[in-house]
Amino acid sequence: MSAIFDVISGAPGRRERILHVESVPARQARFAHWPDWVDPLVRRAYQRQGVDEPYRHQVEAAELARAGSDVVLATGTASGKSIGYLLPALTAVREGRHAPDGRGATVLYISPTKALAADQLASVESLAVEGIRASTYDGDTALEPREWIRRHANYVLTNPDLLHRSLLPGHPRWSSFLKSLSYVVIDECHGYRGLFGSHMAAIMRRLLRIAEYYGANPTVIAASATMADAGHSIARLIGRPVAAVTADASPRSAGSFVLWEPPQLPGTGELGAPARRSTIAETGDLLADLVAGGIRTIAFIRSRRGVEAIAASARRLLGDVDDSLPSRVAAYRGGYLPEERRTLEQALRRGKLLAVASTNALELGVDISGLDAVVIAGWPGTRASLWQQAGRAGRAGDDWLAVLVARDDPLDTFLVHHPDAIFGAPVESSVFDVDNSYVLAGHLCAAAAELPVTDDEATAFSAKAPDVLERLGELGMLRRRPAGWFWTKRENASELTDIRGSGGRQVRVVESGTGRLLGTTDEPSAHAALHSGAVYLHQGVTFIVDELDLAEQVALVRRDDPDYTTTARTVSEIGIDEQSWARPWPSGVTVCFGSVQVTEQVVSYMRRQLVTNLVLSEEPLDLPEQLLPTKAVWWTLPPSVLEEAGVSKAELPGAVHAAEHAAIGLLPLFATCDRLDIGGVSTAMHADTGTATIFVHDGHPGGSGFVERGAETAAAWLRATAEAIDKCECADGCPSCVQSPKCGNGNEPLDKHAALRLLRAMVAGLPD
Repeated sequence: MSAIFDVISGAPGRRERILHVESVPARQARFAHWPDWVDPLVRRAYQRQGVDEPYRHQVEAAELARAGSDVVLATGTASGKSIGYLLPALTAVREGRHAPDGRGATVLYISPTKALAADQLASVESLAVEGIRASTYDGDTALEPREWIRRHANYVLTNPDLLHRSLLPGHPRWSSFLKSLSYVVIDECHGYRGLFGSHMAAIMRRLLRIAEYYGANPTVIAASATMADAGHSIARLIGRPVAAVTADASPRSAGSFVLWEPPQLPGTGELGAPARRSTIAETGDLLADLVAGGIRTIAFIRSRRGVEAIAASARRLLGDVDDSLPSRVAAYRGGYLPEERRTLEQALRRGKLLAVASTNALELGVDISGLDAVVIAGWPGTRASLWQQAGRAGRAGDDWLAVLVARDDPLDTFLVHHPDAIFGAPVESSVFDVDNSYVLAGHLCAAAAELPVTDDEATAFSAKAPDVLERLGELGMLRRRPAGWFWTKRENASELTDIRGSGGRQVRVVESGTGRLLGTTDEPSAHAALHSGAVYLHQGVTFIVDELDLAEQVALVRRDDPDYTTTARTVSEIGIDEQSWARPWPSGVTVCFGSVQVTEQVVSYMRRQLVTNLVLSEEPLDLPEQLLPTKAVWWTLPPSVLEEAGVSKAELPGAVHAAEHAAIGLLPLFATCDRLDIGGVSTAMHADTGTATIFVHDGHPGGSGFVERGAETAAAWLRATAEAIDKCECADGCPSCVQSPKCGNGNEPLDKHAALRLLRAMVAGLPD
């Protein structure tokens, strides 16, 4: 075991928190010769940087792309995927440098984050290849250089947001770039899943359609972390066949992966359930110990507030040891100014910073080498993300350590007690729905505003696109003419769709005293996050919402420093619109999948004390109902199943409610989602089914594909749910098994033991 392990495990009580240590063996490199077609200046540039020969997977992907085949290179972190796409891309630019128009071949690079694009630009510029005019073009790009980039750059790095809102709507200004487009690079494409993946699929179809209009047929090269069925997933993303390169030939140093569970605290938490020490406090302790030991570390957590809290906790602890150490720890997250992010990245690379707490902004391919350890505060959502984050360590060839610190959550608890579910299972495929009509509607409007959409082009978007076009025509949004469907409105059609949200209208968050716009959020989220009295956090500053004006789409907030947080309470009803399929199980249960209508209303909010999480008060709210047409899986439970489970009428509401919560908590094990992406409703008697029913539904209009993936593996999903409840150490239910942090009913009623009996009866007789 490494010396790093001794640092985190040496303090009293630490060894008991370590549930599993997975040893990851070293991997030897496998090389290939430089392809003959690679431009000599490009080859020599890499050789100057110490790349004497490329890895086999880099050459395999480059050869496929050079031959005109769309390809995805899906290999591990730090496997040098960029060489796989830069060899053909930079060579094409070099070959076209003597074109009569002076522009020659062009390349469009797309990344999900600005940080990654900036990092890749630095990599391209460091090669110093003559004739390569590379530049980022995103929301941070000043107005002055934009025209030069459109006219002269031949390697442009951007993101889906700018493609959607600027480049595609303004394609005539990009005509010289687009007509010469030879390659489109989609980096970190495993991040395009769920609703964001649906949006990206539509954006790619819009981009390739516009390129074809200007006479170009670019080859698409996608780079991804290791993912299941990479070729099929990326083919769905771009709408064309894709070859996959997945055999990783890069070297990897040996390391250890630790599964860590924080200890239970004395006393009890909410509803009398035992509570564990918070993941933030535990991660802050580990980060401080690692920094004090001189170990370069990244701590990952998904929330911006968590990033700030972990960094502050580590700095406070380090201040008690050495006054010079707190300044060597920083927070890194979205919301910082571009120059702040670049400064932090450089400080981490150069060793000026020993550690950062970060959101997944540093999970992606930002090149930060020489790190020794990674601490992951809570399950990051997928195995792909887990390994991507862990891969930030060990990049200099030395032994490395990664620690997954479990949250008090059903999925986290299940995983740290079942190491095979992490280390013995393949990574996930990307789940998204290209047929989501709510996503399609906005993008078809945007596409029609760019160029009239023909019937043939519509089917390239989706089999459902012709029907969506007809509905848009009936609404007066589009008009059909012999040349195709035209946009009828004066406003920018791309403004209809928020590709990072639900696609609905945006609520502006405005500081009432100054009129400063702090940010925006989609309207459905605003009901729960921006209601009157809500605590709102922006860039580490706390605000209180004074008023949510839905008519004007604005929330007015003021600066404050409350000692509490707020949680909205929601009541939900669900109705079945269409049953797509139903499958009877031997137990008598029927599992169904289809379209549903969820009616939700935020009726109150709870004020919880920051330190103890105790409920201080519940305040009523008067907000309108929200309708969510989406997809769901549901189980109907006839009386015979309830009798077999020994669940009485008095126990039934608590049993189905607890089973619903636990199933939602475990779904991310089977679909690449977060529990915040999904919701549920359970009832002892449902009007549409005539019996007790448990529903789990996608949380976005039209569905995200997550619940459908869960429905396909429903038996394994419910078995894991039952096991998670059974293995939990609590007496009557806790956040690690059946309590939910987002329950609209305040986690009442819940019956852990009846839920376990019910779940076991439901899956009885099913084959393993």
